[in-house]
This record gives sequence, structure tokens and C-alpha cells, in this order.
Amino acid sequence: MTMDRRTILKKAGVIATTGAVAGCIGVEEQSETDSDNNGGGSGNGPSGTATVWYSLAESERNGRQEAIQQFEEETNHSVNASNISDMAQRTTSAIPAGQGPHVFEWANDWVGDYSERGFLVDRTDQLNVDIDEFIEAAAEAVQFDGDIYGLPYDSETVTLIYNTDMIDEAPESVADMTSMMDEFHDPSSNQYGLSYPFADPYFLSPWLQAFDGYIFDPEADEELGVASPEVVRGAEFAVENFVPYTPNDPEYEPQASVFAEGNAAFAINGPWYLETLNEKGVNYEVTTLPAVEGGEPTPYTGITMWYFATGMEEDNDDTVAAQDFVEWYVTNEELMLRNAEERGSIPVLKSLVEDNDLPDTVQTFAEVVERGIPMPSDPKMNQVWDPVRNALTEMFNDSTEPQPALEQAANEIRSNWE
Repeated sequence: MTMDRRTILKKAGVIATTGAVAGCIGVEEQSETDSDNNGGGSGNGPSGTATVWYSLAESERNGRQEAIQQFEEETNHSVNASNISDMAQRTTSAIPAGQGPHVFEWANDWVGDYSERGFLVDRTDQLNVDIDEFIEAAAEAVQFDGDIYGLPYDSETVTLIYNTDMIDEAPESVADMTSMMDEFHDPSSNQYGLSYPFADPYFLSPWLQAFDGYIFDPEADEELGVASPEVVRGAEFAVENFVPYTPNDPEYEPQASVFAEGNAAFAINGPWYLETLNEKGVNYEVTTLPAVEGGEPTPYTGITMWYFATGMEEDNDDTVAAQDFVEWYVTNEELMLRNAEERGSIPVLKSLVEDNDLPDTVQTFAEVVERGIPMPSDPKMNQVWDPVRNALTEMFNDSTEPQPALEQAANEIRSNWE
């Protein structure tokens, strides 16, 4: 099934089916703690117990357990860790009731909303880690209104993937790419030039924002850019250059499946997709997004971070343990490199990204992340995704031209904000 790692994209807030940029990993919640040694490790200093929540697929839990065990062995601290199946529901109910964790793991899109709702703690003045140790996109993603509400450790975005059984070398430009797609596109034989979930604004963000446009920017004079001439131009570009070469359903699964089955020359997708390609035995390469005349592809990026919940307000040994764990985790080069090699995780530590020590596919994704911009964490972004998604679907189905479709989306968004 091609959606095995799609849950990570949901975690990054890409699919907004409930009027918000949200999603959750569909794994069983653990009633027992994953690790609770109640004695700490061999380090010096006071010991505390950090309460840690995360939401991982079963295949990823062993690696997290091993990391926690290593932390406990190196410190006097212990970690009370739980895998949570519905992080949104649990955090929004448990944290206000004083029953939440010290820290929890999720993508950065909740920073603005959760900080305004009083679920998070600013730890700017207590940090022992310099935020500049991380790439700029990650450093920005964990902040809201100048306050730091967590620390980042990996990233996600979308870029170009090509089938090496069909394509000899990566296209340098979209014009090169279209000529290659022409050669292989034959829907009557179930062969396509491109696999691209066109209805998803996250996936279309490289082109919507390619011509100096932006979907939403809370710091701009006009924060909503959905119907701006620049974004309209990007939408028209995407409709003209990509839609003719894709299967006739713009949703994720039918698009992703054709490349995974070896029936498409190109795909635009993220690192979560590579595990599926490996399982299917597809011969592929990952490359940067092709150049655009008069513009530059600018994709959204998602940053996975450890959030500082209100459980960190208490000045005690448990708070120290929780912060020590997060700081240890996000700066552990050996751990980050192992995650990259085994899971395709994209580190955000400058020391790893800039030294070119990552696997080639991960290094390419890392380069694309640096060219992109973090998904806005402002709560108003929650009302942007669905209207834009509907507009993209209409464009794909050729029922509405880009400009009126995006104008309609903008009107709906502004109405939602009122």
C-alpha cells in the first residue's frame, strides 16, 4: 500500500479534512509506558522523570525505545514515554486538565494555535542549546511571536523523483521535464508522465509560491495571498505543465500508486514515500525541483519538533529531565544520522546538513528544505487549507479557471476568519 508513510505527512498538517491543518498517526495507544526505569542512568547530578508523548508507526517505535534507553544510560534521568494514537485529542484534553506530558512530538503547525490556547511554555531563557545550531527554516518553525516553544529535529517537504528505468538523468528545467513526460505518457496503456497529488496545497506549494507569491504570510501587509496575481500565475503554470500528464484523480492514493507500480516517469512526493518505493522495488533517484523560467520553486516544509507543554512550568527535577532529554535528542548527531540512514529522516542540524554526510536521497531532500519555507504556524492558517484544496480540485477537473477558483477560495477564507 502506498500510504504507509503518508501518515507522517498528515502529521505535518498537510491534509485538512476537518477545517484545520491536522492529522494523526493511526497507531494503537499504549496503556503502559514505553520506558520507565525509575532510577536513571549512570550520569551525575539530580535525577528526574520526563513524561514524553509521541505518535509513531509500529516500525519506528523500537528505534525510539533504543534512543530513550541510551539517554537514560547516559544520565541520571528516566523517561516515562507513551505512544499516543490521537495526539490532537489527547493534548487538547489532557494539557488543560494538568494531566499532559512535559514534552510531546508533532509537526510545527500547532505552535501558534497551542501557544495562544495556553498549552505551551516559552523556554527561550532556559535553553542550553543555541537555536542557530539548526537550519533557518527549522529555527523559525519552533517559534511564535519571538518565543521558543520547542526544539526541532527533522523536516519534510516534496521534491522530484524519477524512475531510472525510464529517465536517464534528472531534468534541469520544467521545460525539459515536460518533453520527457511527453515521451512516456500513454494513459490508454496505464502509463503516465507524472504522479502528482494535485489537490493537496502542500504538494502544489512549490509552484503556487514560485513567482514571488505566497499562500499565507501573517507578517505581510496583505496576509492572505491566495488570489494574488503571483499565486494565480503559479496555479496556471501548474495546470498547464503538470495536469496533462497525471492520472485523472487528483487525490494522493491514485496518484502515488502509479509511480509505485512503475507506471510513471516522474513523481512529486516526500521522504515518507521512499519506503514504499523500496518495498515495491522501484528503481528511482531523488532530485531537486526543476527550474522555472522567471521564478523559483518554493515548497512548504514541515518541521518535526519536541513541544514544551505546560508541564514544563514547574521548576523541578522532572522539568530538568524533560529539557535534558529534548536537548540531548535534537543535538545527537549519531542518532540523527542513524535516523537518516534507516528511515530517510531529514536532519535539521546544520552540522549534518552542511557536511554532506547524509545519504544521497536525504541530502537532496535537505537541500530542498533549505530552499522552502515552513508551513505557517499562525492559527489562521487552519482556515486556509480546505478552500485552497477545493480550488485546486476544480482546476484539476477543468471546471473552473485558476483565477476565479482562487478568488472564491480567498473569499471563503476571509469569511472563515470573521
